[in-house]
Amino acid sequence: MSDMITADLVDLDLSADTKQAATRALAERMVALGRVTDLEGFLADVAAREAQMPTGLDGGIGIPHCRSEHVTEPTLAFGRSTAGVDFGAADGPADLIFLIAAPAGADDAHLTILSSLARQLMNAGFTAALRSVGDAAAAAALIRGEEPAPAEDAPEETEETEETEDTGVVSAAASAEAAPGSTGADAGRPGRPFRIVAVTSCPTGIAHTYMAAESLENAGREEGVEVVVETQGSAGFTRLDPAVIAAADGVILAHDVAVREKDRFAGKPTVDTGVKAAINRPGELIGEVRAKAARGEVTSASPGATPVERGGESGEGYGTKLRKWLMSGVSYMVPFVAAGGLLIALGFAIGGYEINKAPSVMDHFVWTQADSWAALLFQIGGVAFAFLVPVLAGYIAYGMADRPGLVPGFVGGSIALTINAGFLGGLAAGLISGAVVLAIQRVPIPKALRGIMPVVVIPLVSAAVVGFLMFVVIGKPIASAQSGMTDWLNGLSGANAVLLGALLGLMMCFDLGGPVNKVAYTFATAGIAVASPSDSAMKIMAAVMAAGMVPPLAMALATTVRGRLFNAAERENGKAAWVLGASFISEGAIPFAAADPLRVIPSSMVGGAVTGALSMAFGATLRAPHGGIFVVPLIGNPLLYLVAVAAGVCVTTALVIVLKGLRKPVTGASAQGPGGGADPSSPTPGAKQAVAA
Repeated sequence: MSDMITADLVDLDLSADTKQAATRALAERMVALGRVTDLEGFLADVAAREAQMPTGLDGGIGIPHCRSEHVTEPTLAFGRSTAGVDFGAADGPADLIFLIAAPAGADDAHLTILSSLARQLMNAGFTAALRSVGDAAAAAALIRGEEPAPAEDAPEETEETEETEDTGVVSAAASAEAAPGSTGADAGRPGRPFRIVAVTSCPTGIAHTYMAAESLENAGREEGVEVVVETQGSAGFTRLDPAVIAAADGVILAHDVAVREKDRFAGKPTVDTGVKAAINRPGELIGEVRAKAARGEVTSASPGATPVERGGESGEGYGTKLRKWLMSGVSYMVPFVAAGGLLIALGFAIGGYEINKAPSVMDHFVWTQADSWAALLFQIGGVAFAFLVPVLAGYIAYGMADRPGLVPGFVGGSIALTINAGFLGGLAAGLISGAVVLAIQRVPIPKALRGIMPVVVIPLVSAAVVGFLMFVVIGKPIASAQSGMTDWLNGLSGANAVLLGALLGLMMCFDLGGPVNKVAYTFATAGIAVASPSDSAMKIMAAVMAAGMVPPLAMALATTVRGRLFNAAERENGKAAWVLGASFISEGAIPFAAADPLRVIPSSMVGGAVTGALSMAFGATLRAPHGGIFVVPLIGNPLLYLVAVAAGVCVTTALVIVLKGLRKPVTGASAQGPGGGADPSSPTPGAKQAVAA
């Protein structure tokens, strides 16, 4: 911890009144020491992490943190606020604020030290000392562990506490004897306390994972319960001993990402919740497990819901869950799209568009003939494309029901291809598969059969049910709908085609790689995922790729022609955006959108709509699902296609420059640019709030 925090990274009089301003003030100290290379990029990463789940903790603590490529070494900054800053904790604002910055490839040793800090924050003596410390150097020393913090009202332990933080397994043993008069699950268990095994994990795996573990251990000591925790954090994890799991009386899964190897905990009373619940109310969770055990409520036959299915403490509705399920399938499908599509495109580039009629290369491959190599690439790409619908369906089901959903999902997706139900059939098969598995898991199963459920019973029954539904019940209507949609697209011309191009352009530029962008992209790639795509499908693919290139190219152009409107970090990002935009990587505009969403995103959407509409109007076609300007030889009407891209880039650039030029300069320390004056690129307070949201 010695190199991780110094006096220069401590602010005992933090004057910021919002979490964005507090984070910026602490991050600026990291920049001044060379620990962070790009302030705006780092703050965007912090805001993205904050959007996943608020980082405020009960007890007046805020712990914003992230892993970022803009961090040179693991760093911790500390601020103490008199007025308090709202980080979303239930009990009010935070006065102790820790900003943790970890490099994208931080080593395990440093992350273990960060986890140690997270555990210290659960010590009331440590936080009390930080609230009373008088100077920055003493505060830094206290955080580094050079000055012990006295424990306040620490519970007396009857056994030595064991800690193995570097391995990711921790345990807190309570009294060896159960409390006198214990009831429920403790009855008939003389000579030992109630035993709980737990798993904690959070999206970043730096702070909340270890704080939840410490909180559960402390609560276990107070309740006279033996708690053993497996922390699945960024520093890696060591699996709990199977004997420890077997001897446990209950399980607590406190997580916001998937629990790895969850099947190990089958056959136990289980509480499945979010990681913050373990931090804020560990005693309640322990009480819930003991109550379930007392009632004999074994949930192994119906394992806890997957992270995307359960709402946790965030109160997610079914609409949000459905979006996550679908995005799970799309995210696994996209690599197959890119690999298969580009291989097919290379085959066309080498052998011409008649290469799709070539015989199998197994029997007709000649090493010295270019056409043989073209046919080889085309046929490999075709095999990869054949996985699109099964992978989509399989991983939608996986998002709903975890690994048991994979078998019926892949089977249903393959049937969708067999009956020509296509992309729509894959969506339906995935959702049906997940629902069937979840339904099977809710059926009470005798203990003797639980071991074979995930391996034999669930795959067998779910695959049979999904296959029956796809072949006999819903397959034909979906295939008819798919055929109707294809015929409608093939019939689009004139104004209708232009409007479709504009709509797809708006979607591609709305969230720059997010769910809406992926919907438009998946719609386009589904149309060309066949050996002989229709002309309309290739026009849609062309419009989508053209629009997706606009935002990063426009930001690159804007930083080039009007650099004074952007800070040094944004101008540097603009250089990279040229390459990203040319390669059809819309995410290249995210740093700009995160810093100033109210100007950048609407401007990008207008430019994307212009490009999409012009591409459709010009009749440009594209057989490759990716590649940007590098697949221009595969584009129909390539010159007009480039004109459409250029038009959208110019429109977006002009709008961004005009909107940024109209705003009033932001005053205050947080708006200081490299030269010490007001930095015109600093987002307005409203924009900052939009980023955090």
